[in-house]
Amino acid sequence: MAISRAQMLKELLPGLNALFGLEYEKYSDEHTVIYDTDSSERSFEEEVKLSGFDAAPVKDEGNAISYDSAQEAFTARYNHETIAMGFAITEEAMEDNLYDSLSARYTKALARAMSYTKQVKAVNPLNNGFTNSYQTGDGVNFFTASGDGVTGGGGHPLVSGGTNDNRPSTAADLNETSLEAGIVTIAAVTDERGLLIAARPRRLLVPPALMFTATRLLESDQRTATADNDINAVRSMGAVPEGYSVNHYLTDSDAWFIVTDVPNGMRHFERTALETSMDGDFDTGNVRYKARERYSFGVSDPLGMYGSPGA
Repeated sequence: MAISRAQMLKELLPGLNALFGLEYEKYSDEHTVIYDTDSSERSFEEEVKLSGFDAAPVKDEGNAISYDSAQEAFTARYNHETIAMGFAITEEAMEDNLYDSLSARYTKALARAMSYTKQVKAVNPLNNGFTNSYQTGDGVNFFTASGDGVTGGGGHPLVSGGTNDNRPSTAADLNETSLEAGIVTIAAVTDERGLLIAARPRRLLVPPALMFTATRLLESDQRTATADNDINAVRSMGAVPEGYSVNHYLTDSDAWFIVTDVPNGMRHFERTALETSMDGDFDTGNVRYKARERYSFGVSDPLGMYGSPGA
């Protein structure tokens, strides 16, 4: 009994899917240390930052209580993109039993392409956040500081009239001094009303070129590049509790970043998880295989990240 095309498709699909899944999982999802991930049921998502309340005043005896009201500071919008790619195997290749070797190569290439696009999109805010090519919901550059002298910079404006900084005003390479200055800057950030929020660093994020520097700064017991017998304060205090991660998709070899514990900072919405499918083309006899997913990456609260473009 001859094997029908429908039967051949059913035989081919399980092998392809298994191979695709194995290959995709080999590539590290480096965005997971940067973003909080949520599912989405709509074509877009919006998150609104509220101002909260001012410091509570003293109520004098007999006087009426003071009332305050929260207000919207800004809105972050996430438009989901559809990422998809596929390939086809000819009917002749299937007839000649060539589809095993062809599909192995093609599915590996497809997995790499899907993974690569996702990781590049994930670090786009970091790679472009020091200029006005990537701005957050408050209308300024993602990474900005008062006095930074950059177009679209000047600090993140607050409802209270002040600003918050999430970069050094003068770009600095990664070293002991700049890392400590970044930790101090993070500790000084406030909410929209100017109240301290006790923000802390979580993790240092570096490109491959800085992984050795990061190791020395965070894992040495004593200070680096000095003959003094001083302790490494950053390590001793546990100032960066999650250590460091290397992101291979950062494009600037001397830019570095600190992920903070500020909630709702970097956000990743998954509209449709990665899915694969295949079908046959009646006219050509080719078998087509595709991968598809929908997602978005962005910034809700820019205080979730501190960064320096390097000197």
